[in-house]
Amino acid sequence: MRLPKHLASAGAMTAAIALSLGFAGAAYAEGYGEAPDLAEKVAAGELPPVEERLPNNPLVVPVAESIGEYGGTWSTALVGGNDDSWLNRTIGYDKLVRYAPNKMEVVPDMAESYEVNDDATEYTFHLREGMKWSDGEPFTAADILFWWEDIATNEDYQKINAIRGMYQIEGDAMTVTAPDDYTVKFTFASPNALFLMDFADRNGFEPTRYPRHYLEQFHPKYNPDGIQAKLDEYGQPDWVALMDFIVTRDPAGTGDPGMPVLTAWDTTTRYGEAQQVIAERNPYYYKVDPEGNQLPYIDRVVFDVVEDREIVLLKALNGEISFMDRHIANTLNQAVLYENREAGDYDFVNVVAGQKMNEMLISLNLNHTDPVKREIFNNKDFRIGLSYAIDRQELIDLIYFGQGEPYQAAPSRESEFFDEDMAKQYTEYDVDKANEYLDKAGYAEKDDEGFRLGPDGKRISFVIEVRNTELGDIDMLELIRKNWADVGIEMLVRTEDRSLLYSRKAAGQHDAVVWGGDGGVNVITDPRYYFPYSDESNYAEAWAAWYVSKTGEGLPITPEEPPATVKKQMELYDEIRKTGNAEKRSELMKEIVAIAKDQFYTIGTLNAPGLYAVKKNNFHNVPDGALHINQFPGHLNPPTFFISEE
Repeated sequence: MRLPKHLASAGAMTAAIALSLGFAGAAYAEGYGEAPDLAEKVAAGELPPVEERLPNNPLVVPVAESIGEYGGTWSTALVGGNDDSWLNRTIGYDKLVRYAPNKMEVVPDMAESYEVNDDATEYTFHLREGMKWSDGEPFTAADILFWWEDIATNEDYQKINAIRGMYQIEGDAMTVTAPDDYTVKFTFASPNALFLMDFADRNGFEPTRYPRHYLEQFHPKYNPDGIQAKLDEYGQPDWVALMDFIVTRDPAGTGDPGMPVLTAWDTTTRYGEAQQVIAERNPYYYKVDPEGNQLPYIDRVVFDVVEDREIVLLKALNGEISFMDRHIANTLNQAVLYENREAGDYDFVNVVAGQKMNEMLISLNLNHTDPVKREIFNNKDFRIGLSYAIDRQELIDLIYFGQGEPYQAAPSRESEFFDEDMAKQYTEYDVDKANEYLDKAGYAEKDDEGFRLGPDGKRISFVIEVRNTELGDIDMLELIRKNWADVGIEMLVRTEDRSLLYSRKAAGQHDAVVWGGDGGVNVITDPRYYFPYSDESNYAEAWAAWYVSKTGEGLPITPEEPPATVKKQMELYDEIRKTGNAEKRSELMKEIVAIAKDQFYTIGTLNAPGLYAVKKNNFHNVPDGALHINQFPGHLNPPTFFISEE
């Protein structure tokens, strides 16, 4: 059997990317095109003409293959009740600025243009005049001011929802002003040099998710007499909970189906209340293709909500998935998916790994509330001993079909921060060294069954929590459990729903968890595994909470001041945020990575093998060899995807 080559060159994207920055959205002499169903509504008097629905200067988006056809349904899937990442990456990646299709370059999106002052304290965004929400109401600076003044910085709202860290610097929140209806300025008290990259990344969606004209009815400031009726109608205890219920915290807009959006498709069902999430074309979407046809091409996107990944795999094998990589496009499924391509009428799209640097990281809870486990887990020699005890080549051969290489939590080879020694340290399978380091850690004494005893004289035993959908991780942990038993460490595996795992680890209730290793290429913007940076730093949630919010207000865990070495990393990262010079930022980040190398916070397994996605043969404009970053496939312009009749 011959398997496809996945680490393909990204050269196929070059022509499309060259166009991505050059279109300015001039008016078309022949007029704009639109979907047939919208044209019918215009003819029936149910919609204004397309020229009136588009902004004065719509964003012209390049296509990867060809001008598309209107129509069809993009069929895909979600696993469980907390799988909003795929929603956000497919139909939620529309914001003021975004990343270009195949590189970490910030370009305008909802904003027609933007400027940054010399010291990176002021970011000015010029909105597209005439742009509208999906109900036809204007999108202006007033909507962004409503989000900031009446939601994000509202004292009552802040008691439950902390301001996202990117909107503040050194604890001081930015200020938001609007010189006119189509200009918004974000101003910081001191330099915030990473703001634009953060804004274009996974976050940065909040300013464009709060339609003032619609949401005022759910705010006591604007609807004091009617707010109780709204609380009763939606069964919410207070206006803050009501606002979160209506809007939701995800970019895809899967809250109240009646709430207008700016994205290409508007969800008509609430995630979690039905077996499908359905999103219909937004008739007021602000983007067009190079020939002036309003996007999106595809009529609607349907996400089947299923119980586990095996169902998604079966749907893909049966040809029921239009395009998808999440949950199915992994090494475990590669052979069966490849062999079934003809029967399922689909093919593979090669994807270049960018975001992910490790298949599975084992994060012991360094902030454990149990003082004995905290002492054990914080012993670096203990972690090194565990690392030497893992037979990574066995994991690669038995689970990943020989693909991948032993790898720690380290920047990927494509990154400017790549360090061979860091990537390979302690990855050798060496039982003698494992025992040497575990003895050195102070745990040489064993019980009658050969398990090591901790400082309290009891057997060292802990639980690693893993999502029940991650079959590869579960299989790896079973092999690692045996490896560690051979050196006298008892590890138990607990599988659970993603939402439960997330809530437990966010509250610091876990012994250890496993997760994929992000931060391969985008090291500066996603340093979660290089120092306790956010609630995704699974090994030190309390230290990360201290970095995010010293008071812990609105957080599920009590912040804890970290040791001096960790604080040094945080200070360096704060300095990065203040530094406008890119070379200086890189030097500072290298210091952070060097400290992470020495501290060895989390234990890696193997680097991510070649990536791919599954695409039906009639699904088009998905470029081959695209860079896989946090927003994949959002940065590839899903509104340009189309389905041919054949």
